Amino acid sequence: MLLELRVKDLGIIEDIEWNLDAGLNVITGETGAGKSLVIDAVELLLVGTASDNVIRHGANEARIEGVFRLPVGNKYAVLRAFLSEKGLTLEEELLIINCEIRKQKPGIVRINGHTVTKTILRQTGQLLVDIHGQSEHLSLLNKKYHLDFLDSFAHDLEIKEEFASRVTRLNEIEAELKSLTARNKETARQEEFLKYQIDEIKKASLQSGEDEELEKERHIMAHSEKLKTYSNQVYQDLYDSNSSHYSTAALTKLNEAVLALKKLVELDPALNQQLDYLEKAIYGLEEVARDVRTYGDKLNHDPERLEEMESRLELIRNLKRKYGNTVKDILNYQEKAEKELSGIGMSSERKAQLEKESTDLKIEMGKLGSKLSILRSQATQKLIERVKAELLDLEMSQMQFSVAITHSPSAEGITGPDGALCNFTNEGIDEVEFMVSTNPGEPLRPLAEIASTGETSRFTLALKSALSEADNIPVLIFDEIDIGVGGRSGDVLGKKLCSLARTHQVICVTHLPQIAAYADAHYCVHKTTADSRTTSTLEKLTPNLRINELAVMLAGVAYTETARKNARELLQKASGWKNPHQATEKSGQLGLEIPE
Repeated sequence: MLLELRVKDLGIIEDIEWNLDAGLNVITGETGAGKSLVIDAVELLLVGTASDNVIRHGANEARIEGVFRLPVGNKYAVLRAFLSEKGLTLEEELLIINCEIRKQKPGIVRINGHTVTKTILRQTGQLLVDIHGQSEHLSLLNKKYHLDFLDSFAHDLEIKEEFASRVTRLNEIEAELKSLTARNKETARQEEFLKYQIDEIKKASLQSGEDEELEKERHIMAHSEKLKTYSNQVYQDLYDSNSSHYSTAALTKLNEAVLALKKLVELDPALNQQLDYLEKAIYGLEEVARDVRTYGDKLNHDPERLEEMESRLELIRNLKRKYGNTVKDILNYQEKAEKELSGIGMSSERKAQLEKESTDLKIEMGKLGSKLSILRSQATQKLIERVKAELLDLEMSQMQFSVAITHSPSAEGITGPDGALCNFTNEGIDEVEFMVSTNPGEPLRPLAEIASTGETSRFTLALKSALSEADNIPVLIFDEIDIGVGGRSGDVLGKKLCSLARTHQVICVTHLPQIAAYADAHYCVHKTTADSRTTSTLEKLTPNLRINELAVMLAGVAYTETARKNARELLQKASGWKNPHQATEKSGQLGLEIPE
């Protein structure tokens, strides 16, 4: 509820601090005193936008502050969730909105001390206050709220939330499918390219280090004739005494040296060690000679093998240019490409899995959406009957009310109750709009198309009364709801407003004493002039002052004792209707006994 409204330098308001009560708060006062300006201040507080001319003459800015109390409970759950989503925390269940309107400068809006955008302010205001009258700040005029009202009335919120959770999952699936589809346009080519690369590497049958071994072999093969000549020469120099190059091989000469050294050792054993070295050297050279001969015998210039090696090395060089600097790098690239190709295959499997889940989910959603639609249709009939009864009470039986529930066909939608494919949102398959006919014979039209008049306010009062238990907007404001209404209808309006005030805080600007008599708190707006300046003030009336104000509303400023008596009777009647068991006690509290 709205606990306090502070308005400074707005129009003819210099400084008003309004402390409100729960229940029905009524504002009365002479024409032009500024009653509607107070309501305008509430609207400005909730939209944050106004022209410079609303600022009081002589001031540079207008300030409006509203303090709301939002107790913990389901009634304020949506509003609390919205504030939490925007990072706006509540302290001691209080929501404080400040609005500064400045000349030739952007205005400033704060919620609980945090500067917010006007969009967030408006969204907050739409969940906080409904203003019925000349203002457009009315949820019933906004088609997007009609479905919420109907769902609250139908008590189908649990199914609605279940459906919404399915839509959320479906949106996730479709987003992933869209991403996969976009990627698949590229991956089809990528898949072919990867397969080509992997096949090219596999066909090469590479072995790690193979290129180095081939290079060595190719080098030897390319110089095989020279190597064979050199090895043969080494063998002949060491071993072959038939060499035409040399008269005597090295080993022959060494053997001769060994025989001579043995003779020395026989005469002097001191050279025995040297003999041993020489003999071992001969054995080593013999081994070298045999190895060199074997090496030379194996050398064979094979042009075909050399061409084969050159071809193999050229293949490896081509692969290196594409995939890496070494054979190991090439093999690593193959492994990486195989993993990527495997991922593409998994992507196709994932797509198939998601498409199946999407199909199954739409079947579930079709069942839930159809059930939700049927519940809404059933609730519509009850709501129409309830509004019809409320209109009858308000002597507006000529007005007709209906709820249009429609479905939009969609090939990509879900199955509706009639088996056709329907478009859907997270709220179901239904599009809901409140329809009204103001006079017999006129077609039903959207509620938003009705002109903003007292008749509209009374109709919305009937609709709000019918929806009172389902309507979670805590503060309802009715500005001049009594336009064109007489005293008899005024009493009915007073009762309706009083009944509505049992579940909401209601603020009403009225000229009818029959309505004002039902107030839980009565405020009077006065206009005073001092030093050539006009100022509007707001006063909460005491019981006796309240009788006087009602008397003025009945008979004018020059009211008589009869008018006071009639005012007292209005209060007694209203008190008796509100609480018949405590009518006498209530009358005493109101101070209905007129002092002599």
